[in-house]
Amino acid sequence: MTGGSRSGFGARGVPSSRASAANVGIGQVLAQLRVEFPDISPSKIRFLEAEGLIRPERAESGYRRFAVADIERLRYILTAQRDEYLPLRVIKERLSALDSGDVDAAPGPVAMTRSELLAAAGADEELLAELEDYGLVRRARQYGVPELSITRAAAALRQYGIQPRHLRAVKAAAEREVSLVEQVVAPLARQRASREPALRTGAAVASLIAGLHATLVESGLIDAGLVGDGQPDAGLGGSGLTGTGLASGTQVGGRYHVTAREAPGLRSASGR
Repeated sequence: MTGGSRSGFGARGVPSSRASAANVGIGQVLAQLRVEFPDISPSKIRFLEAEGLIRPERAESGYRRFAVADIERLRYILTAQRDEYLPLRVIKERLSALDSGDVDAAPGPVAMTRSELLAAAGADEELLAELEDYGLVRRARQYGVPELSITRAAAALRQYGIQPRHLRAVKAAAEREVSLVEQVVAPLARQRASREPALRTGAAVASLIAGLHATLVESGLIDAGLVGDGQPDAGLGGSGLTGTGLASGTQVGGRYHVTAREAPGLRSASGR
């Protein structure tokens, strides 16, 4: 066999200095990963190889052969894309650190260019410019995970007729909640001792306020008849309304989704 990736990935993504024999075909790799990553495909694997993120060995016949370490490296890449929306450049940097044996190094802050942010968020320049105009995203040369999350959410909301100008109310509410946390933490922050108590208190209060906010929104939707019967599984969660009875849409896997085509959009007070 030729080539090969001694990536340092062992079982379940645990870095290891020893790689197992590369004897798994691409079909078996897809079968193993498809449960977690339904969109994985041979072309996706070939693309990651072309970008230098994976280096499977080649049999004499020319077919790719994967070791356990190669499969776990793929799982690491796909998880970083799915859960952190990281561009390949950043993932490649993290992999290089692991390959060099820097296992315990915490990943640094993600820095994306404007084009990388747009590609990762599935947004266009017009949307990002509007988010910047309305203060939801700061103009900068480089962007991080918060800006990516905001832009990604805004791109999804736009399909339902919600434009960046409508999100000013969300930003204002968030700023008021931050102000409340700051008032609670201020006495602790002024102490000359460790900042740990202030940080811990701030995180705890912020988490409670965020949970209360979500509950109040859900309660309001129930009162408005926009959520079903208010059973425990009808929570807002973190990925949408589950177990709800929205007026229109398609029920998929216990979720009721209104399509962008059905969403009428919003109008401001001026009618624009």
